[in-house]
Amino acid sequence: MPCCLLITITSMLRHSLLILCLTVASALYAEIPDNGVWSYLDCIEYAREHNISLKQSILAEEKAEYDLDAAKGQWQPTLDFATSHAYTNAIWGVSPHNTFGGNFNLNAGWTVYNGGIRRNTIKRETDKTEIARLASEDLFRSIETDILKVYLNLLYAQESIEIYEEAVELSQAQVNRARQLMSAGTLSRVDFAQLNAQLEQDRYALTNARSQYATRRMELKKILQLGINDTISPMMLDWDEKMIMADLPPMQESYMMAIDTDLQMRSLALQKKVADYDIAIARGARLPKISLNAGAGTSYALPTDNLGLQLKNALSEQIGISLSIPIFDQRKTKVAVAQAKVARMGVELDTDQRLLDLSQEIESWYVNVTESQSRYLAAIQQEKSAALSNDLVNEQFNLGLVNTVELLTAHNNLLEARHTLLQAKFMTVIGRKMIDYYRTAVVSLP
Repeated sequence: MPCCLLITITSMLRHSLLILCLTVASALYAEIPDNGVWSYLDCIEYAREHNISLKQSILAEEKAEYDLDAAKGQWQPTLDFATSHAYTNAIWGVSPHNTFGGNFNLNAGWTVYNGGIRRNTIKRETDKTEIARLASEDLFRSIETDILKVYLNLLYAQESIEIYEEAVELSQAQVNRARQLMSAGTLSRVDFAQLNAQLEQDRYALTNARSQYATRRMELKKILQLGINDTISPMMLDWDEKMIMADLPPMQESYMMAIDTDLQMRSLALQKKVADYDIAIARGARLPKISLNAGAGTSYALPTDNLGLQLKNALSEQIGISLSIPIFDQRKTKVAVAQAKVARMGVELDTDQRLLDLSQEIESWYVNVTESQSRYLAAIQQEKSAALSNDLVNEQFNLGLVNTVELLTAHNNLLEARHTLLQAKFMTVIGRKMIDYYRTAVVSLP
């Protein structure tokens, strides 16, 4: 099959695949809930089809594929047709005359050997195409983890609002009871003012929690690149104590699995091969180059009695072989080889740095999860104790047995305990999900 036809078919298949992807994208978009409640999977699928950075990365993939096509095309022979025509006016000769003439030439050439440059260039461009694909996939994974963190922070902010709403309700009930006690003469105006101040403080905290929720929602909309008129709310999720307190897998095992699943490590391995090909290509400039060439041509000059006979008699053919042996090239080859070697050393350093980054990131998440689990256990007991104490103090306050200072202390202790418990829960969940991601390269909720 002619190579030009093969390239045409490949382009048609790529175009058809693009249309198919757009069709699937439209179907996925249509499945997004109209009520504004988005699951984590909804966010991921929307980002896959609409994220501009991801689309730009996919375009870079296409460019790499065309570079590979161009490299493969170097194996094909060249063929060109050339013709030129001119009018000549000889006015000062012995016999002045005017002539019109021209020539026709068909030339072909093919490089038989060029130091392995073509072969190594194709291998290099093949690996660079895979590197571009891995870059797109790695970018999407980064988007997944970014959405995970923002989505969980949004859920955290939503549950914080619920905590402060309960606190406002409780403070309002205390103020109402205090107003009755003050009317009955058993509570001073100072004590009532303190309880009313606590109510305003809780209302402010609720307003701040709602503001934090709006900020986190805006962050999620920014990642998804939604407009100002688009609405989005997270789907409520819950995690039981068993899941939060489950034992973590061995850290060394997670590190080894992270190396196997990390796309940057795969890309760096390919970049090493690309650097090796660059070295081989640079060295190929030192080797001889052999090429074949052939051509046919004819010419004519007018006026003539028989144009056809003239073209026939002027027809000539030629075929030849050429050999080029580089001797001095102003140190271009030496510099190119040295630069390629430096680039390979850079890739090796990048690999070492990536291994170090992975180990530090994984160890950091393990430390965070272990600490958060300990805080979670302590917060459970603290929340239970604070709730019992708050209920008891409220009953005593209603009977006039405790003062407002004790009531406010119990109230704030309960609020702080609930907030600490919530924070520990979500910190543990984020850490566990990130550890799962490093192990399997898969992010899922719940």
